[in-house]
Amino acid sequence: MIKKNLKKIQIAKELSSTKGFPIILSKKLIDDLINIFIICIKKNNLNLKNIGTFRIINKKERIGRNPKTNEIYTISPRRSIVFTSSKTLVKNLN
Repeated sequence: MIKKNLKKIQIAKELSSTKGFPIILSKKLIDDLINIFIICIKKNNLNLKNIGTFRIINKKERIGRNPKTNEIYTISPRRSIVFTSSKTLVKNLN
């Protein structure tokens, strides 16, 4: 399986070529969309229909270990993003 990461500029160029927008407008649209996603995730309520849900979880402090040196250390508490895919997305991917 080939993994390919898309960059914002690649998405903006594709949007520009398919819809005929200037590249600067396409970049602005992509940046604004990502900023809206970030704001919604911070409010803990980003649900994209037929795609899935993003939510923030709080992870507790825990003990970790470096497998190479067996050194034990404490991993600090932190917030993390969790994505749960919708049944429709899973069905379409399979």
